[in-house]
Amino acid sequence: MHDVIVVGAGSAGAALAARLSTDPHRRVLLLEAGRDWRAAEAPQAVKSPNPIPLIHDPGMQQEWHWPKLLSRRTAAQPPKFYWRGRALGGSSVINGQIAIRGVPDAFDAWAEAGCEGWSARAVAPVFDAIEDDPLPGHGRGGPLPVYRAPEASWGPVDLALKEAALACGYPWNPDLNAAEGEGVSCYPINSRDGRRISANEAFLEPARTRPNLEIRGEALVDRVLVEDGRATGVRVHLAGQGWVDLPAREVVLSAGAIHSPAILLRSGIGAGAALQAMGIDVVRDLPEVGRNLMDHPIIRASIDLRPDYAPTDPDTRHTNCCVTYSSGLGGAGRRDMILVAFNHRGVAAPGARPNPLGGIGAAVFEAFSRGTVTLASPRPEDDPIVEENMLSDPRDMLRMRDAVGRLAALVAHPAARRLAGRIVFGDTVLSLAETAVLPEAALDQLLLEQAGDIQHAAGTCKMTAYEEPRGVVDPDGRVKGIAGLRVADASIMPADCRANTHFTCVMIGEQVAARMLAA
Repeated sequence: MHDVIVVGAGSAGAALAARLSTDPHRRVLLLEAGRDWRAAEAPQAVKSPNPIPLIHDPGMQQEWHWPKLLSRRTAAQPPKFYWRGRALGGSSVINGQIAIRGVPDAFDAWAEAGCEGWSARAVAPVFDAIEDDPLPGHGRGGPLPVYRAPEASWGPVDLALKEAALACGYPWNPDLNAAEGEGVSCYPINSRDGRRISANEAFLEPARTRPNLEIRGEALVDRVLVEDGRATGVRVHLAGQGWVDLPAREVVLSAGAIHSPAILLRSGIGAGAALQAMGIDVVRDLPEVGRNLMDHPIIRASIDLRPDYAPTDPDTRHTNCCVTYSSGLGGAGRRDMILVAFNHRGVAAPGARPNPLGGIGAAVFEAFSRGTVTLASPRPEDDPIVEENMLSDPRDMLRMRDAVGRLAALVAHPAARRLAGRIVFGDTVLSLAETAVLPEAALDQLLLEQAGDIQHAAGTCKMTAYEEPRGVVDPDGRVKGIAGLRVADASIMPADCRANTHFTCVMIGEQVAARMLAA
């Protein structure tokens, strides 16, 4: 019997399993639905600074994603492919490599809501410990390298956004991960010597030789086994073995904001009436399992790059420059919005030249809209139903309308105009100037039709105070009402961290592991 089974080897699960296994007396089994791979085996698409082929190429989707998983971004759109990582390292294998800490004010809001030990002051040392960042005031020697590309290597849209944004009054911010400050910045990324460093390489590769850590890939977990109110193991399909029940003294779900709630629901932990309607026996009635789904909606100015500005190297990085700002609208907190340069976008096969369509995106980084994750069936082979419901909250729509005006001002600057044969709003034929003056109802409809997401799903196993009956987990990650069961990943975020989620997920894994080791 294992002491701990960790389900999911993504940004949180890899860090958590590696940390737990530092205790030689604790036997840890890490289960991952996707492939078990080694750093030396990584294809160029995984190593490349350009993640676009890895994200969009159909062959790569079959190997490194959940290829049938769909999500409806807004109420005005049909369900579309939802790229999520399925391999050791999870979405850190396929993401944009962005290494951004959550905003300190966001963590303080978590603590103020009753999540003890999650304030900015409490989590700052955890971020310091996981990073290897040469800038003053940051951690050195941690497992995750933090790299900022020199401006000489930036793409044309990066440079245009910087010039236009500074001219429009946004300040220069030399460190996006500083406790204070906002404005024009270079994106920090998890890269060393020009290649991606995923959670697999950072945390699991160094831990593989430990005799008390076992890693199994191609392990699809159906449900948590529960007896008399206590988790006793998991039911899992193992390659070459079929379905087996694996016992453990404790189970931690780190399968991400889509699959952790799905596993709980299949385990009979969720809204009782809905479970009964699907023929699942109710083990624990926790209505908020699968609710509170949040993601970051993004719109874009599409820039049809002139030939002399179009990238030719397939490893050209898609983005290096961003602009964070505080909108002051809708009751949002500090640094609730972001503008992002895209030097190229769209489908590109491995080795092919990048698509010459660039752009500048505007995204809500403190989202108030909430969606759901529900089961399509009790079968673990069937992906859950994901309704992001983005821009449904008026506060998000208010700030996105404002962002259209900001995009219009940026693309009107000569730095952007000189790049382009034409610049339009999203996939439309409208210029940004035309879009910005649309009647409110027409603009809202267009935003609902054009909005994408940034694949920052969170919140579906919401963390609340120890004594709070609502929510799914307590501040130690323990599922309420079920002994021996925890969740540690983006799903436990009680509110938006206002940043790309990878770094915060690693912090969550480390935090929960530390509490388990101290118990």
